[in-house]
Amino acid sequence: MKKDNIYWIDSLRVFATIAVIVLHVAAPIVYQFGSISGTVWWIGNIIDSSVRFCVPIFLMISGVLLLSKDYSSIRGYLKKRVLRIFYPFLFWSIIYLLKDILYYSYMGSMNIHKIDELIKNGVISGVSYHFWYIYLIIGLYLVFPLLSKWIKNSTKREIEYFLTLWFITLFITFPFISSFIPKINIIYFSGFIGFPILGYYLNNYDINSNNKKIVYFLLIVISITITAIGTFILSNFKNKFIDWFYNYLTPNVTIVSICIFLYFKEFVNPNEKINSIIRFFSKYSYGIYLVHILVLWSIQKIGLYYNFINPIIGIIITSLVCFVLSTIIIYFVNKFPLGKYIAGT
Repeated sequence: MKKDNIYWIDSLRVFATIAVIVLHVAAPIVYQFGSISGTVWWIGNIIDSSVRFCVPIFLMISGVLLLSKDYSSIRGYLKKRVLRIFYPFLFWSIIYLLKDILYYSYMGSMNIHKIDELIKNGVISGVSYHFWYIYLIIGLYLVFPLLSKWIKNSTKREIEYFLTLWFITLFITFPFISSFIPKINIIYFSGFIGFPILGYYLNNYDINSNNKKIVYFLLIVISITITAIGTFILSNFKNKFIDWFYNYLTPNVTIVSICIFLYFKEFVNPNEKINSIIRFFSKYSYGIYLVHILVLWSIQKIGLYYNFINPIIGIIITSLVCFVLSTIIIYFVNKFPLGKYIAGT
């Protein structure tokens, strides 16, 4: 990738980083379906539905940056890429674990069995709920060198063939549809692996369309509407919160992700006045992701939460404070000796 093309990637990464924080601020609202006012729930539902693109965008960026590279040494790649992800993840896992131990000790519910449970669950699924993504990305990184060889030796048609089958797997998971689909095994075309390939494809091949901005905007609005209304209908039908339409591997979320990705690629141009600011936040984005739940937990303990004021304003303020504090923490951590191995820079 040309150096002058990195700007929109940095901007997109920062945008997705902010979006994931907004998601985690708004998410507690939607899980209270039926127990809070409809107005507050719909605020949370609409905001949550609007930022579900964050994880697909992260994966699509990985596809742009990593699948186009040559990997002459698997060992060198693993050392450079996988360990760069693993070391900060390990450090912050320990921090989150210590936080839980201290918190449960303070609450008077800590014993040896609780510690054993925390460690066991932490190893299996992550000590914090957002660490599932790190497990996912490590798994994808392990296969990227092999995937890179395939995709660079594939024609446009062959990549489109893969993406078509992958997109079909997103549709057949729709409620009430899967039961009518023949049990043809296309597991090799399913899952999160599709997003990096999609990112690579959209970066390397242009989409020909008139009035692109209008098309992208309309598709985003329609897809977010489907997510929000679909979530309400399913939840209302089951009389409890159902998050199927929130899933990242759904057509509605994927379409939003595609449109946002293409918008940044085609319409976000370098601006020297803000370029350094974007690069600054982009540099610390991985560390921000790792630490932001700890920051969010801390500021909520002092009363800064979505409901400390009108939920719309509360979500915005809480998200921005969390983002800024997380950035400051990672910035200073990075200044320590060997700090880059903790900050993830």
